Amino acid sequence: MERRDRSLKALEEFKYIDSLEADDFKAKQLKKWVEKYITDTSIEEFDLTLEELKSFEELFFKNLNFIKSHQSSIKDELDENKKIKKFLH
Repeated sequence: MERRDRSLKALEEFKYIDSLEADDFKAKQLKKWVEKYITDTSIEEFDLTLEELKSFEELFFKNLNFIKSHQSSIKDELDENKKIKKFLH
């Protein structure tokens, strides 16, 4: 039961994080979520029903794409800042 409760809690937190609007905050919360639920244990240890797994899968790939996009935009911002810094010196 403990494993099931932990899995449900992880899924609910994941749903909450997915609903966040601020990109930087959302990215930080996703990182914390991964550290809390996936770093020490395998994702295969989640005890979820088929419907819950489908929901989890959808959230997982949606947020994976979000992280890729966010990473790209951060890289672009850093590149722009380097250009400005180089211009000012």
